[in-house]
Amino acid sequence: MIKHIVLWKLKDNVGGRPKLDHALCLKEALENLNGKIPGMPLLEVGVHVKDSESGDDDADVILYAEFDNLESLENYYSHPEHVKIKPFAQSIRRERRVINYEVKRA
Repeated sequence: MIKHIVLWKLKDNVGGRPKLDHALCLKEALENLNGKIPGMPLLEVGVHVKDSESGDDDADVILYAEFDNLESLENYYSHPEHVKIKPFAQSIRRERRVINYEVKRA
């Protein structure tokens, strides 16, 4: 199994809309991928609820997904439904961090 985690730090007030509005729109768009990507049995998205003391290290949105294998992850990256979300995500982000790692099933 491949676990896929993405963290976004969003820009403030893009297009006059607050960061939280964009975070919620991104969450909804990503969650709509559930059941549409073969080999992806789980996808969840969270929106940050409480800043840390400094706030500088905080992310605004997290995506956690599981894939059956690397091929399923590659198919996700190029899947038309996922590709449609990318321009919006890129327009609102300041930073993006990704990690993909393999977990052996028992």
